Amino acid sequence: MRRRRFLGVAAASAATAGISPALTACGNGGPVTLRVVAGEYGDGAANSSRKYWDALARVFETRHENIKVDVTVHSWLEIDKRVADMVKDGHAPDIAQIGAYADYAAAGELYPAERMLAVSTQAGFIGPIAKAGEVKRVPYGLPFVSSTRLLFYNKALFEEAGIASAPESWSELKQAAVKLKAMGVKIPYGLPLGPEEAPAEAMMWMLGGGGGYTDAGGSYTIDSTENIETFEWLRDELVGDGLTGPRSPARTNRQDVFDAFVRGEVGMLNGHPTLLRQLAGQGIKYDSVPLPGRHGKSQATMGVATWVMAFKQNGNRRQAGLFLDFLYEEKNVLDFSTQYDLLPVTTKAFGAMRRDRKYKRLWKFLDALEIAQFYPVDKTSWANISKGLKTRIGSTVVKGGDPASVLGEIQRQAEVLESAQG
Repeated sequence: MRRRRFLGVAAASAATAGISPALTACGNGGPVTLRVVAGEYGDGAANSSRKYWDALARVFETRHENIKVDVTVHSWLEIDKRVADMVKDGHAPDIAQIGAYADYAAAGELYPAERMLAVSTQAGFIGPIAKAGEVKRVPYGLPFVSSTRLLFYNKALFEEAGIASAPESWSELKQAAVKLKAMGVKIPYGLPLGPEEAPAEAMMWMLGGGGGYTDAGGSYTIDSTENIETFEWLRDELVGDGLTGPRSPARTNRQDVFDAFVRGEVGMLNGHPTLLRQLAGQGIKYDSVPLPGRHGKSQATMGVATWVMAFKQNGNRRQAGLFLDFLYEEKNVLDFSTQYDLLPVTTKAFGAMRRDRKYKRLWKFLDALEIAQFYPVDKTSWANISKGLKTRIGSTVVKGGDPASVLGEIQRQAEVLESAQG
């Protein structure tokens, strides 16, 4: 699996040294309206992402009188398709903040970062996150926000069950789950391998078992021995022993187990920072620790980022670059990250958050970026592979499930797609 270490600005600075985007070559030009499409992070009108984007646009417009910004916000269930349809119909947005960029980059529809951003902006991204936005070493996807994963556990249930400390290995996790089940906990460990976020839960367990989706060279290793053994362990040691609750993991979504954890029905689960917001004021005593691995603390955790990209179709490179430089100013990055308990993607905002105690609840997640690994989003095949994982990976852990067969079929699909695109 590719290790994308927390490199800070050094690697990015080296990569961008001497590159200067031609932001001033075109002059001011006439009035332009930038169309921006963004994902919804809020859960209602009161905290809708639209408020952030609208306020951001108004401030930007006061600085650039010839540039207007028209923002549309869509839910994550529909935004990728919305943008794909816009591009297909010849009405691509100028800027989109969505989940994947590689298909558009491979089709030549995006501006590379160095043709838009100021050198200081491009060099300011956190190293491993920025690296995940490259296609053939050219940055097209700009990270917007990120998150890492930790193991959450219910401290009150642990104390009642006589569990002295949080698990650091899979065997300790199982021992804790057995004790939780014995005292009547409904879901000792929440295992969401349903379609909402199955690729994430699967990846965390793969990493803990010493595997992952790709190797150091970027080739798919979905059916590796390590991955097969990981899902055999889940099937036999957790699901098979009734330690993941009454519902099949294949039909359990991430939000299902988050909601159950907030109700006090779950002993342990793998969670991301937005769970902190859901837990606020609910009276649940909890803590979070690094993910357990097969033989001790996992040597890696999963990192996730969403991506900003600029489409060529309307020819508004200069204006899009100015807006993106503004978007990644430290205050704007911190404002969005703070509102939704997510992690910043720039080194300045990271440093500010790590120094300020008001962000202490996020420090563990920030520190986990050092060992974070990301989906292989630089592969144009990843979108299709991810769909397959969402619908099939859960079947590996049910009674009679065959991890070797399922992972082998997904691996073969990945190889065919890679061959066709290569």
